[in-house]
Amino acid sequence: METFALAAISFTIAISLLIRKKKNPLYISFAGLCLAIFLQKAGTFLSGLSPRVLFGIIHTLGALSVPPLLVAFTRLFSGRDFLPKRAVVLTAAGSFIILAAFLFPFGEAYRERLSLYYILVILSGCFLALLLSIKGKAAAADRRRMAYVAAACVCGAALSVTDVFSSLGYAVPPLSDMAVAALLYFVLVIITHSELPELYEFMARALIISILILFSTTMFFLVIGLFGKGSTPEFTTVFMAALLIVIAMDPLRLILRKAFVYLFPENKDFFTSLYGFGEELEREKSELLEEMATGLAHEIRNPLGSIKGAAQYLQSEVESDESRKLLDVIVEEADRLNGVVSQFLNYAKPYRLNLKAQDINPVIEKAVSVIRANNLSERIVIETDLNPTLPLVDVDAEQMIQVIINIAFNAIEAMPEGGTLMLRTSRIDSEKGEAIGISIRDTGRGIRKEELRNIFKPFFTTRERGIGLGLALCHRIIKKHGGYIRVKSIPGQGSIFYIRIGV
Repeated sequence: METFALAAISFTIAISLLIRKKKNPLYISFAGLCLAIFLQKAGTFLSGLSPRVLFGIIHTLGALSVPPLLVAFTRLFSGRDFLPKRAVVLTAAGSFIILAAFLFPFGEAYRERLSLYYILVILSGCFLALLLSIKGKAAAADRRRMAYVAAACVCGAALSVTDVFSSLGYAVPPLSDMAVAALLYFVLVIITHSELPELYEFMARALIISILILFSTTMFFLVIGLFGKGSTPEFTTVFMAALLIVIAMDPLRLILRKAFVYLFPENKDFFTSLYGFGEELEREKSELLEEMATGLAHEIRNPLGSIKGAAQYLQSEVESDESRKLLDVIVEEADRLNGVVSQFLNYAKPYRLNLKAQDINPVIEKAVSVIRANNLSERIVIETDLNPTLPLVDVDAEQMIQVIINIAFNAIEAMPEGGTLMLRTSRIDSEKGEAIGISIRDTGRGIRKEELRNIFKPFFTTRERGIGLGLALCHRIIKKHGGYIRVKSIPGQGSIFYIRIGV
């Protein structure tokens, strides 16, 4: 069962990558690696059912295709610094030589050992190249992803040691196939979810999957225990079946979506109605919020205008200073409430981005000039470090200026006694393409840990007169640009907002 599950999972992952709209060399190389593993495990599984020569050939072809495809994938994933292109060619030649040796009818045991040693050497070499790349010149986010994969490889190798004990007669279940299946899925998440840069986000996803697998396994044994009358299957068999179902769910859904759209192009919404409840609900919530915001703004602004007009009229009639001060408060608060309504409308209403390929540095400089023109304290120092070699990215300049200004003013408010505001741009080169990074760092009082998880939520604020829509609007704008925004903070030392836009 473990072998069959690994074959099915690797095949499903490969197909889900190959049918994606946005394919790149990294996706294709990983899909090829998964197909090679599928051939190897499918040949092994079929040989166990019926020992035929054809199944043995399939197993051998798959096993010897793994080394060159693994080198090609590692080279693309790690940035090509430590694995030149000729390494793929040499590995392919080595596999071909060993495959040719299988055509001769002598030394079968020797050929099997040679293949095993060859694959182990290639695995070790790719792992070493990955470790060297972690200390290389890649972007910090890419180095972090490589470190995650390296750690996952170590965990997979540790679990695979159980096969050795099992072959020696110890009562230990072989876990290598399970480890490889989990590793393949983990790598799939790493390369396809660039919006998850932190380890805890990957671990949260892995935790959810683990809970689903354990729940499915427990429910199966519970049902078998209550109603089953036959023999109970082994735990590893049931666990691998649950792993296959849970891991294959997302790729299988993508495959079904593609197949359904191809077969029934005129009924695209039907599939969405079956499997897109979350997206549909989110869209309905946005439409409801837009409709509610428009009506609410109308109902609030009309009375506000009357209140403000009446207060301004009375200002010219009253004679006492105390009454005039009270009327000033009414006018001031009416203006503030009108500003709150305007911010709410800006957040709720849909906005079509006017995207244009451009250098982000002039956008940052324009935002900085606006910030400096707003009567800042002399104790606030604004510094910029703009990379002159940035690629052009598709951005809406006006919206990006709004994002920079909102974050910068929040940072300035966090430095009431003065400090430094640093805006920096950086170039991000990865296998997916070129992107840009924008960091905004302050030396203010920082943000407490319990507040960090909520700062991008609408109406969350720590200020007495704030409404909590500024950062929520920033998050929405960056998300519409196809990027992401993150924040890190140390109380008492300052905060840094990091924005990534591009591939």
